[in-house]
Amino acid sequence: MNNKLYSLWLCASIIIIYILQLIIPGFTNLFVLNQSSFPEIWRFVTSIFLHGSLAHLISNLFALALFGFMLEQLIGTKKFLLVFISTGIIANLVAVNFYSSSLGASGAIFGIIGTLIIVRPTLVVWAFGMPMPIFIAGILWAIADTMGLFVPSEVANIAHLSGLAIGLIIGGFLRDWTKKPKLGALKIPENQMRSWEDSYIKNQ
Repeated sequence: MNNKLYSLWLCASIIIIYILQLIIPGFTNLFVLNQSSFPEIWRFVTSIFLHGSLAHLISNLFALALFGFMLEQLIGTKKFLLVFISTGIIANLVAVNFYSSSLGASGAIFGIIGTLIIVRPTLVVWAFGMPMPIFIAGILWAIADTMGLFVPSEVANIAHLSGLAIGLIIGGFLRDWTKKPKLGALKIPENQMRSWEDSYIKNQ
């Protein structure tokens, strides 16, 4: 069992960076990913840690702590960090072609969810007001984001879908296909899942 909990350290880093966004003028512009910043390759990573509002920050922190913890315990710290960084980068790179700029950990979080769907498809989570296997929840979240593409909003649905797709692919490489996933090996309190569902889906 991995006890390093880098998922929580990532949450702490994101909080510190958001404080810097608030107190340092122009900080966000130095590290956000937009269509004119491709030569500045550090933005591919730094944009993952930026957030546009407090609601955006809180919902992403909750999701990262929750799903990140679960995935890190299943696949280990190094592989978890690989999932987080790679899906976050790719999701933002895809999204920036459709939006003026891209920032936030949402793509990476959906990458984590996508990986969880493959690694532990029968893991029960609270979604849409009821408990269900995470693979069913993933399908419903994907449908919701697809529908969101046709509704004007500030939600980067394309980043969500991109992260989810890349997470599914990575999960295929990480899962031990010779072993049947165990149902309920990781137990997360229902009230935490319900709170995440209420805040994350409504604010994203």
